[in-house]
Amino acid sequence: MALDIKAGRPWPALLDLPWSTPLEEWPESILAALPRGISRHVVRFVRIEGRIIAIKEIKADIARREYEMLRALRRLDIPCVEAVGVVAGRTADDGTALDACLLTRHLQFSLPYRAMLSQSLRPDTADRLIDALAVLLVRLHLVGFWWGDVSLSNTLFKRNAGEFAAYLVDAETGELRPQLSDGQREHDLDIARVNIAGEIMDLQAGGFIAAEVDPLSVSDLILSRYHELWKALTNVERYEIDERWKIDEHIRHLNDLGFDVGELDITTDFGGTHLSIQPKIVDAGHHARRLLRLTGLDVEDNQARRLLNDLDAYRASQDRQNDDEDLVAHEWLARIYEPITRRVPPAMRAKLEPAEVFHEILEHRWYMAEKAKHDIPIEDAAADYVEKVLPAKPDESAVVGVDTQELPVRAK
Repeated sequence: MALDIKAGRPWPALLDLPWSTPLEEWPESILAALPRGISRHVVRFVRIEGRIIAIKEIKADIARREYEMLRALRRLDIPCVEAVGVVAGRTADDGTALDACLLTRHLQFSLPYRAMLSQSLRPDTADRLIDALAVLLVRLHLVGFWWGDVSLSNTLFKRNAGEFAAYLVDAETGELRPQLSDGQREHDLDIARVNIAGEIMDLQAGGFIAAEVDPLSVSDLILSRYHELWKALTNVERYEIDERWKIDEHIRHLNDLGFDVGELDITTDFGGTHLSIQPKIVDAGHHARRLLRLTGLDVEDNQARRLLNDLDAYRASQDRQNDDEDLVAHEWLARIYEPITRRVPPAMRAKLEPAEVFHEILEHRWYMAEKAKHDIPIEDAAADYVEKVLPAKPDESAVVGVDTQELPVRAK
């Protein structure tokens, strides 16, 4: 067997895997027990040198194309899984040719939607997943990526301060172009609407979603949420000449949505009585970049927004609004964030990411204060949360919910 291994970095341990065996027959002893989403291809998780790699068996030309596409999307700062490599030239011991394998790095603390919805979560979880998927789809379309197979199944989700952040998993059908037409964008939305409705119906058939939930209404949400966000990010806004303050308000609104503005295209009409502005959206992650600059913490954008709010509250409580922001952020990190997140026992650190734990402790503190009718020190809230709330949560960096391969699936 003459293997052809293409990888982003040298990884000799890849040679130790049983490439001459079909992926579905790999021994359990080398597999990592992680929940698998639905895929038209065989997918397995393997632990290599302390990292977990997802391996998908697929035709060699498609594997190489998807590998390059995922790398291109990562360079554009799009939330997607990290492509590790492609293994081609596989043959079985009897000489039978085997499909190639695409290797991607497992996204820690991420959840396939089927595993997530199989748990006892909030009734609006499906709506929040659609919100996250809409944001991801807008970001993809802004950089000229046509997905071609938009679905919950082709997405992974991470908790994001009470909401979710969506990551693209499958770029097999995608195309990257300089710009998408309105028709191409609407085609992706039509695909999303049909796929999501089918996925919700599948879960209803398995008894994992209440029968009264309307799959079509849930899938229609992707249209309204997408169009609302796309309009906010791309429409030309028109103001009276004496309403220039609304430009700052518009930029703040875009920042609140999590997007940074690189420049503005401002024009006036012939009479000089109106201004038209169109922002150039640089990237999502406004809050995450600010927190990273101040503290070095690399978290999701909603988590960053929540942490920044707590940092601002700390700054006000210490009467240090006029002090250097970097110095106060370093003090908050050392005195508040790190001591609180370190209160989680090592045995429970696989349950949630530290930033999500901190967010939940802030929520828990608010409920405790409301019940007690007075402020609660964050240390007391953390101790109560770790004792009463955290133990009941599943380990989201490992096994979550049920084996999603056992849930019903609608044929594509």
